[in-house]
Amino acid sequence: MLQTYKSIIVAVIAAAVLALSTIVIVPETHQGVKIRTGEPVYTINRFDPNEPYGQTGAGLHYRIPIYERIQMVDRRVLDLDMEREQVLANDQQRLEVDAYARFRIIDPVLMVESAGDEDRVRAQLEPILRSELRQELGRRTFADLLSDARTTAMTNITTALDRSARQYGAQILDVRIKRADLPDGTPLAAAFNRMRSDREEEAATIRAGGRRDAQIIRAEAEAQAARIYADAYGKDPGFYDFYRAMQSYRRTFETGEGQSAIIMSEDNEYLRQFMGRR
Repeated sequence: MLQTYKSIIVAVIAAAVLALSTIVIVPETHQGVKIRTGEPVYTINRFDPNEPYGQTGAGLHYRIPIYERIQMVDRRVLDLDMEREQVLANDQQRLEVDAYARFRIIDPVLMVESAGDEDRVRAQLEPILRSELRQELGRRTFADLLSDARTTAMTNITTALDRSARQYGAQILDVRIKRADLPDGTPLAAAFNRMRSDREEEAATIRAGGRRDAQIIRAEAEAQAARIYADAYGKDPGFYDFYRAMQSYRRTFETGEGQSAIIMSEDNEYLRQFMGRR
């Protein structure tokens, strides 16, 4: 009796293990490639930008044990970091360039057939990225990388790299340069000093022109003010003489924090406005 129960229990456990081995959970973040006898046949939860999140086919799926297996492929945006590369620019400047690319697997079946997994896709794309980067930057100067021409260069590299990535079932979304520096050494210091001297000379010329223009404007304004004062005071010379005398008295007799004393005779010419003389 005990032997019979043991056989039943083992059979139930084996059936449960077999049933569980047929179930595979494909998460929202991954695509599942069903591989049948070594050949990828179709994709579960394939990336589709037009389908809303949560309705893309993720969840429970079934396979035939031993006969079928499901390989998970990341459906998120992936990074491809390139090690620092020395590039010769069009102006014969040697540049140390750090770049990276972002890509996504859009055809998992093709990716499994051609590369196997995401890491091998990265290994295949990295030398292509290096080659495209050298070719594109070799047609441009170092100054171009500091201007709007840098955007055009990145677009060209992205387009060229994307053409190569399609054969691995991948799509290149973007390529960016993290850093582009001149190498260390005397030529680097000389290049920076030359650039700094040129900019300082240009700034000095602009400042000198500004000072010259300011002096001209100030002189013209003072001349115009003098003409206006002359025209106004010329209409009444007596009032002008009185006004100037009052200004002189104010500057002479007003005191600040201390006190001052001035002794003059009553018939002093300087006091004629007080004495009523002309």
